[in-house]
Amino acid sequence: MADNEPLLSPDELAALSASIQDGSLEVDTGYNQDAQVRKHDLAAEDSSLGVNVSSLDMINERFIRMFRLGMLEVLRTSPRINPSRAQIVRFSDYIKDLKAPLSVNIIRMTPLRGYAMVVIEPTVVFSSLDSFFGGFGRGVGQLPSGRLFTPTETRIIKIILQVFFRSFKEAWSPVTAIDFEHVSSEINPQFAQIADENDLVVLSRFESDATAQGAGFIDMVIPYVALKPVRDLLRSRVQTGDGNEESDKVWRSQLADAVHDADLEIQILLGKLQLSLQQLQTMQPGDVLPFKKADSARAMIQDMPVYDVEVGAMGSQVAVKIVQAISPNTQA
Repeated sequence: MADNEPLLSPDELAALSASIQDGSLEVDTGYNQDAQVRKHDLAAEDSSLGVNVSSLDMINERFIRMFRLGMLEVLRTSPRINPSRAQIVRFSDYIKDLKAPLSVNIIRMTPLRGYAMVVIEPTVVFSSLDSFFGGFGRGVGQLPSGRLFTPTETRIIKIILQVFFRSFKEAWSPVTAIDFEHVSSEINPQFAQIADENDLVVLSRFESDATAQGAGFIDMVIPYVALKPVRDLLRSRVQTGDGNEESDKVWRSQLADAVHDADLEIQILLGKLQLSLQQLQTMQPGDVLPFKKADSARAMIQDMPVYDVEVGAMGSQVAVKIVQAISPNTQA
């Protein structure tokens, strides 16, 4: 048979098609017919691997409180900051919505791997600059795309970053200890490649509406892969005490009192013997099953041994005397 010759002739193909249509040939026969499949793109990064966005929102709320206090202390302004929910977006989608000039700062968050990015909108810079020199926090309008920040404005940006890093570090402290290192600065976000275009990033935007010229913003952009090593810490975000607080002691006392009222059924195990199924099926009334009596019986609660006991009598009733307690790790 030649390589280009079909396996089935046209007549055979027509007969096969007719058999499928009239139902004489069974279809859908094979292995794993009940298996369910899900479409998966190997080139796309999965965002459902457990990074808890709600935990990031809680961290951001703590950050805002600390950041406002820090700005009031060093720049004589307490901006009104409106948080938004942390979002998981593609890096290319985030970059395309930004317009230069911006204060784009590449940073490293130790011990997280890779680089992150803090983007400060010029309105925040000029509002802070005006407040620092005794003004009312007025900003500026739209700047030319190639306009660079002056040395004075750069100094204000550094002050904002210092407050930002300190506040973010404190906000993250209940989850894990992190430290910040400033790597470089740009005015065009296109030059800040902290991730590939199709990579996912976690965007936390903090908007300030303290100026009459409109709302400015500060963005914290962290690559999604950088947060995967701490996703378990983010998932267990509920903070608990060390058990020595007064409220914990009261709670333990109340719980112990409630447990003491629980009803328990105790069973006394006198001994064990082993039979085969055939012996059990052939047993007749009057048969005797000898077994070696143990030194002590076992008191059982929910099939768990709790005491070694001696069986006896007290008055007209059968009773047991506790010999010793059994550790939960002791085999029955």
